Amino acid sequence: MTDHDPFRGANDGIRDAVQAFYDQHPYPPPVDDLEGYRRRWQDDGRRRADFHLHWPAKAYRTDVQVLVAGCGTSQAAKHALRQPASHVVGIDLSATSVRRSEALKRKYSLANLEVYQLPVERAGELGRRFDKVVCTGVLHHLPAPMEGLRALRAVLQPDGAMHLMVYAAYGRIGVYMLQEYCRRLGIGHSGKEIRDLAATLTALPRHHPLARLLGESPDFQRSDALADALLNPQDRAYSVPQLFELIEGCGLRFGRWIRQAPYLAHCGRLAATPHAARLATLPPREQYAAVELFRGTILRHSLTAYRDDIPDANPLPHFTADGWLDYVPIRLPETICLQERLPPGAAAVLIHQGHTDRDLFLPIDQEQRRWYDAIDGRHTIGEILGSVAAPGGRSRHHARARGFFERLWCWDQVLFDASGGSGEAEGQPV
Repeated sequence: MTDHDPFRGANDGIRDAVQAFYDQHPYPPPVDDLEGYRRRWQDDGRRRADFHLHWPAKAYRTDVQVLVAGCGTSQAAKHALRQPASHVVGIDLSATSVRRSEALKRKYSLANLEVYQLPVERAGELGRRFDKVVCTGVLHHLPAPMEGLRALRAVLQPDGAMHLMVYAAYGRIGVYMLQEYCRRLGIGHSGKEIRDLAATLTALPRHHPLARLLGESPDFQRSDALADALLNPQDRAYSVPQLFELIEGCGLRFGRWIRQAPYLAHCGRLAATPHAARLATLPPREQYAAVELFRGTILRHSLTAYRDDIPDANPLPHFTADGWLDYVPIRLPETICLQERLPPGAAAVLIHQGHTDRDLFLPIDQEQRRWYDAIDGRHTIGEILGSVAAPGGRSRHHARARGFFERLWCWDQVLFDASGGSGEAEGQPV
């Protein structure tokens, strides 16, 4: 089909430009060694946590069908490595990315991996349904993101789960200022132009909105990442309301944020401000939107989503009935427990190392520390409480524990296997 074909539209031209960009500048940068990644995912607790992030109320399974849409150079291979009992299909627009993925498949003998050069919008041509669809860092580069997301929704099993990531609007304002700068100067993405851009950015005023990212984010320290951020031919970002409009317009419903504490008004310093009570009266999605504006530095939105025609599938944990006692808490591997320079009254402080906001730390007292130390990924909350003696009677004991384990979940310190609970889990309203 030629460029003058009357059946080609504007979207085809954009798609061609994006394909050419990633064929020349594959991103993430290609890797040859996944041994460290493989070793990390030998931890069954890590695998169980990832499963229950997407399916809190389902019994743990290892044999799921996974689609990695826009798999880049290594993402599909990584999923195949970390889920050896699952079957993984990777698709990508870029021939370079597909070749690099195929090379990893051969190197690591990944019989559970298939890779195809196929646009996200044509996922239906695979002719199959998937339990899990992973699409991170892709939708915002499509000429018609809703078309792509609807195609992915069409290949999702009725009780399947999506893991989505798109750029966030406010935290990337400096990126978009420099993108416009590059467009005005007609800067392309040849090797010399990228090197000249990197050299020019060293003169960026230190108060420029992009300066913090250049100094703090390793993603902006490499030429390939710089090209992807500032010279990509197609890029857009979403505020929280725009993101909800996108997913709901594609027949999906919001599940949870992958890291939810940065979006919750009752986590961090905002909870101690005069606005805390007013924020608490807002519906959850309005709280998320307000907190995004207040924090101002969220760079990307990562979330789980589900088909909206199966409203009772994949419910989230909740603490409004005694079913929470049957939840099995699973520590997240990114959590560290600090015991030095503690706030008054604290026996330890829990920090999720993936949080970039310094106010997102959770002090715990001595009793809570004993409960936390007893989390082993096998025993229920009820069993943990039964093994850790505490004064004050059963009702006080359970009331404190209920609040504590809910806070652990909100602050991204644990996930729950809620599949054996006696109470019904329910979805978080949005």
